[in-house]
Amino acid sequence: MSGHPLLKVEISQLSVAERIQLAEDLWDSILEHQDQLPLTQVQEQELDRRLDGYQQDPTAGSTWEEVKQRLGFSQ
Repeated sequence: MSGHPLLKVEISQLSVAERIQLAEDLWDSILEHQDQLPLTQVQEQELDRRLDGYQQDPTAGSTWEEVKQRLGFSQ
């Protein structure tokens, strides 16, 4: 088998549901150590720009409920 030695089965042998769960588990394991993921300079600049905009006018954005309603997800 090619790939990472920790994987005991071929990913293609897993069901779709099992592969989705594997992807979620992998993502969760990355999020546990997100402090080890450095931001690029461009990402830092964009975050600073957004924070400045929020600090200048905290009411300028939309609530999550408003966004869901615009997208048609609200009941």
